[in-house]
Amino acid sequence: MSGIEQARKTAEALAYSTGFGNEHSSEAIPGALPLGRNSPQRAPLGLYAEQLSGSAFTEPRAHNRRSWLYRIRPSAAHPPFVRIDNGAVRSAPFTETVPDPNRLRWDPLPDPAPGTDFLAGLWTLGGNGDATQRTGMAVHLYHANSSMADGVSPARAEPRARGSVFSNSDGELLIVPERGALLIRTEFGLLRAEPGEVALIPRGVRFRVDLLDATARGYVCENYGQPFVLPDLGPIGANGLANARDFRAPVAAYEDDGDAGRPVEVINKFCGNLWSATYDHSPLDVVAWHGNHVPYVYDLRRFNVIGSISYDHPDPSIFTVLTSPSDTPGLAGVDFVVFAPRWLVGEDTFRPPYFHRNVMSEYMGLIEGAYDAKSAGKGGFVAGGGSLHNMMSAHGPDRETFDRASAAELKPQKIDDGLAFMFETRWPVTATGQAAGADHLQRGYDDVWQGLSRNFRP
Repeated sequence: MSGIEQARKTAEALAYSTGFGNEHSSEAIPGALPLGRNSPQRAPLGLYAEQLSGSAFTEPRAHNRRSWLYRIRPSAAHPPFVRIDNGAVRSAPFTETVPDPNRLRWDPLPDPAPGTDFLAGLWTLGGNGDATQRTGMAVHLYHANSSMADGVSPARAEPRARGSVFSNSDGELLIVPERGALLIRTEFGLLRAEPGEVALIPRGVRFRVDLLDATARGYVCENYGQPFVLPDLGPIGANGLANARDFRAPVAAYEDDGDAGRPVEVINKFCGNLWSATYDHSPLDVVAWHGNHVPYVYDLRRFNVIGSISYDHPDPSIFTVLTSPSDTPGLAGVDFVVFAPRWLVGEDTFRPPYFHRNVMSEYMGLIEGAYDAKSAGKGGFVAGGGSLHNMMSAHGPDRETFDRASAAELKPQKIDDGLAFMFETRWPVTATGQAAGADHLQRGYDDVWQGLSRNFRP
């Protein structure tokens, strides 16, 4: 059985625990979780008790993130880490280029070299803030044709002894697959994420990505700031947008090679750089756990869209799935927004997104189909590509979309032929040097607004 076939068989049998922000608990072996205390003198089954904190000990209870892990070996049992090459990964502060007020758009990443796994295939487009100060965000893309279990180390052009495991000390990772399903093996258990779903990996959680298809491609939002939460609903009421019950957390599953062990390369992103250590055991050896600092997978098609049933297109904030709060109420470090299938019924209304200038900066990507404000096709906004509209840059429907929507018959219309998303952030996104000079950067993006004629008739 091939590696992909084995991974597919594993993914088909996965079970989950549900609920965003819940106090989850799980044990792969009955009795592995201690009762009545977190750190008994002797943990059950000869395991080691270890707390993973995603927030400061003294943060308010409602904001505190932590999980207790009961593992075969403690995380402290490892050799020193050494610097390795960062590949195409970059981190804030972004100083290779200056912030650009121009509207930018990219085609999808080109196909990767053979043997490229998720980590080696990470490519940073840009971001803002400062990873060392835990502020801001970064936009990455990935392309892969190999699992991390058998890919090539980003530091050395040679196969790994037993694949690799990755963790990110700089922030949490929101993975948005666009092509190819992923099997994500975490310390907490296994997640399957396919196009149309997203996976959220909290800060510091170790994981490995196996492919369930021959190739994979997608987007990653690295959030340096406050962890993602569900947005408040305000006047919407108690229900709507992303429902907490639709977020799925893994159940405990562990790797154990016995006393012999096998070498595993563990790569940590720390203050913008990649560091590597070779463990003599898998760090994915957690037999039981409980807490609320946990990974999730979420199906974007379950998003409960709230929209206008009278007139005008609502502001895109109404499509927010997750938000990272800042020190200013209502001003997000980064929002994750999805433009999911929905009905348009507005009367006397220009139904696509309106022409707009925004204090926020917007990176938009396309998972499938077409976006209702931009034409697709060669040189257009296509799946796997993305656009960047930095703060106060004027944007909106292209000429073709404007002409079509202005003359359309305003009958109820179902938008169900595309799935787009947006990373929206409070600060300008500075492109990396590799993104600003990329061959797949569309040099003629401004042309989509050419031909918007003067229609003024006093």
